[in-house]
Amino acid sequence: MADIVEPKRARGGRTQRREARAGSQAVHRPYIVRGIPTYDILSDESLTRIEATADRILAEIGIELRDDHPTMELYRAAGAEVTAESDRVWRVKFPPGMLREILASAPPVFTQHARNPAANVLIGGPNVVFAPSYGSPFVMDMDRGRRYGTIEDFQNFVKLSQASPWLHHSGGTVCEPTDVPVNKRHLDMVYAHLRYSDRGFLGSITAPERAADSIDMARVVFGEAFVDQNCVVMGNFNTTSPLVIDGVTAAGIRTYAAANQGSIHLPFLLGGAVAPLTIAGMVAQGLAESMASCAIAQLTRKGAPTILASFFSSMSLRTGSPTFGTPEPAIGSLAMGQLARRLNMPLRCAGNFATSKLPDGQAMQQSMMSMMSAIQGGANYVLHSAGFLDGLLSMSYEKHVLDTDMCGALHAYMDGMAVDDDALAFEALAELGPGKHLFSTQHTLRHYETAYWESEINDDRPFETWSEQGGLDSAQRANARWKKTLAEFQAPPMDVALDDALKDFIARKKSTMQDMWY
Repeated sequence: MADIVEPKRARGGRTQRREARAGSQAVHRPYIVRGIPTYDILSDESLTRIEATADRILAEIGIELRDDHPTMELYRAAGAEVTAESDRVWRVKFPPGMLREILASAPPVFTQHARNPAANVLIGGPNVVFAPSYGSPFVMDMDRGRRYGTIEDFQNFVKLSQASPWLHHSGGTVCEPTDVPVNKRHLDMVYAHLRYSDRGFLGSITAPERAADSIDMARVVFGEAFVDQNCVVMGNFNTTSPLVIDGVTAAGIRTYAAANQGSIHLPFLLGGAVAPLTIAGMVAQGLAESMASCAIAQLTRKGAPTILASFFSSMSLRTGSPTFGTPEPAIGSLAMGQLARRLNMPLRCAGNFATSKLPDGQAMQQSMMSMMSAIQGGANYVLHSAGFLDGLLSMSYEKHVLDTDMCGALHAYMDGMAVDDDALAFEALAELGPGKHLFSTQHTLRHYETAYWESEINDDRPFETWSEQGGLDSAQRANARWKKTLAEFQAPPMDVALDDALKDFIARKKSTMQDMWY
């Protein structure tokens, strides 16, 4: 069921052999099945204390719900204490244990179906799905610098993600296409995901009607009956921290859940600003907010695909600026992994976060700190796996390439280590005996092409060779890589009738609206 990426054109000699090996490795797995255990950082006693604090937040302080009367009624009917603070604002308090009981109906593992069935992903359990970054208003590359994103940039990032064997999902708002009216750009974004990728994707969440449009476009491609029974699109929803769920978010969650589509429920917590600056306090608040948000999906349609989520960030307390890729939030992600497993729910957390303004050493150091917390903590869906720069304000072409290469290394890391007769390789040592190198042994000859993951970006040659051939750094190599990838990109095939139906849907929708630029 795997799609094999064709090897790059050979240039002869060592380069030919190296590129052939890289090509043989580049088999697109639809998702990773974890071969290593998660890292449990907290004791049961500590986890119980965090859960008790989350329950206390929900019971004594509560969640403020704004501008969505149907969600208020869902909460009240389920047993929450609802107090009206105005005609459009309610304080909702949840008895301890209530939300856990509601969330018991959320599936621990579910399938998001892709346009190409070989690219379906399993989300939850031991499965890990990588998706590109999300939400940046700016894009940047080494040639044109930092600028507002356009629909062409958006399409380019969808293509780059589709071309990488190390990503599994097309993502959502990979950058804001600011050259398209605000009220219409969701149509062009969903079309780009459906046309230039054959993987799963995220739809719009900026208004309930845009969420409905995203689902309707999926129905055009997958069929209405199939969509009613299967997840084919998801929405990524943020609470308004601290402890607020606004009406647009609540109505959007209900729209996706009513259609049996997936939803991700993410508090974006900045320590010291909208959350306690202590990690334990931040985790307790994040758990409370995400559970309250997840419950809306289950109260709308029991069994709707639902993902618990967290986004933790520290802050420079001298300047007030967010700091990404720091160690304390990484610890928080590890704790969230344990809490999600206790709830038996899929988890989204962390990613390749960086506040660096360039695809440099700082960027990759911060990214690795954050990304490894998702890998070790047991995240099932990792948004922001590629392209995140400038504190999420910018989507970087070069960083996308560097990050996807890192994702390739993480595939090998999460495979773990086989321990069988062949892997223990006794015969490799016995064949020639002491004092002889192993280059020519049968074991080496059988495995040398596939024994190790090999980067397509790193330059591991001797200094002299590297210097003689231009002395390019990793960002410069990534710059050449993304240009080559886009030049050679071929969109996955789509039936002409489906393509025409999508274009017709978009044209009809756009004709009913005046352009809005705010």
